[in-house]
Amino acid sequence: MTPDELVERIKVRASAERVAREVVAERLRQDGKWGEQNHRDGTGESVNWVLYLPPGGDARSAGQQISENARDLCQENFFADFGTWLDVLREEVAEAFAESDPARLRAELIQVAAVAVAWAEAIDRRQS
Repeated sequence: MTPDELVERIKVRASAERVAREVVAERLRQDGKWGEQNHRDGTGESVNWVLYLPPGGDARSAGQQISENARDLCQENFFADFGTWLDVLREEVAEAFAESDPARLRAELIQVAAVAVAWAEAIDRRQS
């Protein structure tokens, strides 16, 4: 390995560690806000996980409309005591996909990662 390759590896590792720390901090924030979450997965072969844009609509962007639809569906499902991890993660992914500002997109992606970690933790709790 050349010195330049070593420097590049160190930079990549430092970036990954910084992002991982941010994901852990977001997980702690989520736990502080919601407590331990143990939802159904909501996954399987017959699951329709994609939200489509309804015909018509207004001047809002398609991404923003889909993000709002994902949020509304998530809230409705949890209100009806039918909420799942799929609902939560779909909402977070839709919010990220609706962002065009790099800083806000990055913040949403940290939330996506933290939700995915929380879901994996919930699966681990079920299996222990």
